[in-house]
Amino acid sequence: MEQQLNIKGCEFLTKTTDANEIFIPEEFDEEQTMIAQTCQDFLETEVFCNLDRIDQKEEGLMRSILEKSGELGLLGISLPEEYGGFGQSFLTSMYANEVLGAGYSFSVAYSAHTGIGTLPIAYYGNQDQKDRYLPKLASGEAMAAFCLTEPGAGSDANAGKTKAVLSEDEKYYILNGQKMWITNGGFADVQVVFAKIGSDRILSALIVDGNSEGIEIKPEEAKMGIKGSSTVQIFYNDVKVPVENLLGRRGEGFRIALYTLHMGRIKLGGNVIGAAKRAITQSVNYANERKQFGTLISGFGSIKYKLAEQVIRNFANESAVYRASKNVDEAIEAYQQGGMEYGKSHMEAFVQYEAEAALLKVYGSEMLDYVVDEMVQIMGGMGFSSEMPADRAYRDSRINRIFEGTNEINRIWVADTVVKRGHKHKIDVFGQAKQVMEELEASEFKAHPSSGYFEDKAFFIDRFKKIALMIIEAASNKFGRKMAHEQEILNNLSDIVTLTYVAESTMLRIQKRESIQAQGDQNLYRDILDVLMVDVADTIRKYAMDAIYSMDSEEDEEKYRRGIQHFTDVPMVNVKAARRRIADKLIEENRYCF
Repeated sequence: MEQQLNIKGCEFLTKTTDANEIFIPEEFDEEQTMIAQTCQDFLETEVFCNLDRIDQKEEGLMRSILEKSGELGLLGISLPEEYGGFGQSFLTSMYANEVLGAGYSFSVAYSAHTGIGTLPIAYYGNQDQKDRYLPKLASGEAMAAFCLTEPGAGSDANAGKTKAVLSEDEKYYILNGQKMWITNGGFADVQVVFAKIGSDRILSALIVDGNSEGIEIKPEEAKMGIKGSSTVQIFYNDVKVPVENLLGRRGEGFRIALYTLHMGRIKLGGNVIGAAKRAITQSVNYANERKQFGTLISGFGSIKYKLAEQVIRNFANESAVYRASKNVDEAIEAYQQGGMEYGKSHMEAFVQYEAEAALLKVYGSEMLDYVVDEMVQIMGGMGFSSEMPADRAYRDSRINRIFEGTNEINRIWVADTVVKRGHKHKIDVFGQAKQVMEELEASEFKAHPSSGYFEDKAFFIDRFKKIALMIIEAASNKFGRKMAHEQEILNNLSDIVTLTYVAESTMLRIQKRESIQAQGDQNLYRDILDVLMVDVADTIRKYAMDAIYSMDSEEDEEKYRRGIQHFTDVPMVNVKAARRRIADKLIEENRYCF
């Protein structure tokens, strides 16, 4: 199936992408824009006016808001029409997810229900299970939760001890165990629970009705942030689960959990876009109102730097998210044309782009943390007040680096996936890496063609890719199979790969944007790319040096150092002036407008 794809997962490292091959947010059509506007209107009428009540966990409030979103069809955007959904593309669901990402605790409850709670049934359920559960989940009549984590099984999910034993009459699985950190667990009617059946060593997945006898819901957790989302421990004490509620095949639960988390990661990368846009707007609103030394603080260079950096990082993340989302849609379509059924085509598409999903989760969550941290700083002492919006945004952001697998796990996943796909010859990592090494040995570097703005940027991004390939080759030669234990070096590699993907996505977006939008200040978007390229080059240089120095390869150290310096030697720009132009546009509009 992979040969049908324009570009396979991780292949961006070894293949040139044309700007016309990607999707950019400027291309959303009228229907998609209307859905997004419905989401925005819903936040204004049902969520933003109730934020304090939501955070106080007012009994029944979160569920009632979710039910209202179901009445508008927002819970079934990506579900097939035959089950009461809208049957929209993954791109469209990501757009809705972005807008609703500004909804603080509500966005967490919404994402848990529509994503990891509902989609395992949509993708792995048999016809009977889909008929029984999906219409209710789409309408909001029933709420869903994903029950994987246990006290001794977080990142190592398969270490879970929850057990399911077949009853003597073979009609039920008798479920016993404990789950924790379960989002929506306090009111979920449908729980996708992961347990080991009998003496199995691998998890299976069960659909458990939330009102079953023997389920004990513990009190709501007191949390640093996302205070309004339901988060509980759930105990299962001899809970009878009908055998027909086995989701997928026996022993397939770990795969279901893993594949579902791939989907959850890329969705989180989209979710933070909406939160960041709201925080940036609130930042510039305050800067345009607050005076110090008789001047609005939005006029100060230090504040402009912060505002511009907020914009640049969010714009870059947004560019990468929708590029990958389009790839997912293309893969789904290709797999289905090849005869793959609905559920498998979706899950295989998420697996295809598992590395992209993981890097977007990391970059997006850390982008939002930067944005809200600077939001506090722009507001100064007032930003530290719980009466200001920075308080909720700052606390709520922090969980994203833990959700859907910690960023530490996801960094390792990115690097490990790239290396493994290279070893399996799914992408030509090692073939091209050897060419880079030959270039280093000969000290004959490809000349800079200087043939045009975007051609120049593409040339330097290609050099960033060479650094990633160089690190892979050097580490593989040094450590062999033990490379998996060199987590610090894998982290360096992962960050280089991530920054390269984000920089290339931003370049391709701006290039395509110029080709389809003749109007507007194109130079402003080039400012975004110029600053990003300089920062990415400097950061990649540091990570690459760290990785090489960590290998203790003294005989090759000078060769690698010379290559790294050459490959990251991008043309300098006046970053102060570029950032000020970006900030001035934001200040003029007094809202996120990019």
